[in-house]
Amino acid sequence: MNRLQITQGDITHCTTDAIVNAANTTLLGGGGVDGAIHRAAGPELLAECRTLNGCNTGEAKATKGYRLPCRYVIHTPGPIWRGGDHGEADKLADCYRNSLTVASTLGCKTIAFPSISTGVYHFPLTQAARIAVKTILTYLRTHNDIEQVTMVCFDKGTLAAYEQALAETEQTDA
Repeated sequence: MNRLQITQGDITHCTTDAIVNAANTTLLGGGGVDGAIHRAAGPELLAECRTLNGCNTGEAKATKGYRLPCRYVIHTPGPIWRGGDHGEADKLADCYRNSLTVASTLGCKTIAFPSISTGVYHFPLTQAARIAVKTILTYLRTHNDIEQVTMVCFDKGTLAAYEQALAETEQTDA
């Protein structure tokens, strides 16, 4: 069984144990997937986020899922693309690794990710997809507690980039 699945859809409808929010460092909501998750979860999510005192880029913090069909929301601020020579790739990998670590700590078996930093933060999609796929697969090799990771892509272009990244990774690992 492939423990990494890639699909197109709306992450706010995922019935996984946890979903990941591509948050900003304040954790107080924003645009894109962050705003969608806050709207779907209800005002209780914002109230809990206010108690967390923000989150640094690449780190991850969890809240309850509230009105979402998941138990937890794991918030991780992705890096803003500044040309690629400011540690953006490492910070993006940290987002995925730290989110998975938090999910493991919470006892989650299933987790769904959006494409972190590829919207308003302008991280190049192809590069971001490769980093995400590689980081997730590396984590799963040494952590059997997570049974299924789903990359939930918002549109066809994002889906194609992640499917390509997975195919490339599987070829090099074979």
